[in-house]
Amino acid sequence: MPGTGLGLPIIKSMIELMGGSIQVESRQGIGTKFTIDLSFDIALKEEVYGSEDTIESSAIHTIKGKRILLVEDNELNAEIAKTVLEDVGALITRAENGQQALELFKEKPAGTFDVILMDLMMPVMDGYTATRKIRELERSDAKTVPIIAMTANAFQEDAEKCIAVGMNAHLAKPLDIEKMKKTIKSICS
Repeated sequence: MPGTGLGLPIIKSMIELMGGSIQVESRQGIGTKFTIDLSFDIALKEEVYGSEDTIESSAIHTIKGKRILLVEDNELNAEIAKTVLEDVGALITRAENGQQALELFKEKPAGTFDVILMDLMMPVMDGYTATRKIRELERSDAKTVPIIAMTANAFQEDAEKCIAVGMNAHLAKPLDIEKMKKTIKSICS
């Protein structure tokens, strides 16, 4: 379906408003090449993200010193989450599956973990079962320790299933690091 022919003039006007230029080279039967030149000043990190103090303060003040049980069977995912969280001062203990997480939680004194990041699909014991079993334990923190699901299953029904088994929040993979920090911050505040 042919267009009205206004697209290129509109784009050309927008580019010129930004102080740039556009060139078009076209060969019948071969194709068209568009070259756009725009100049931008490079912003300082502080201009984009705020000062280092501002960036760090919200994450560090709420995550620094938090003891997190990271339950993740995938080595790469675990290493990324661990590195990012340790960079803002969190103390990480890792379990490779739900059974290991359950055992670690049971053997440590109540209050050892401030939050649990729980993968859902793992060998030995999945995250749903591990969460249910943690919530069933007879100890003071079993029903209150925040548990955050980490999963590739990002549909609403998946989030609802996580909440139904006793999780407090649901994060979709690949993990958005800033969203993960904000979720931990909001749950641990």
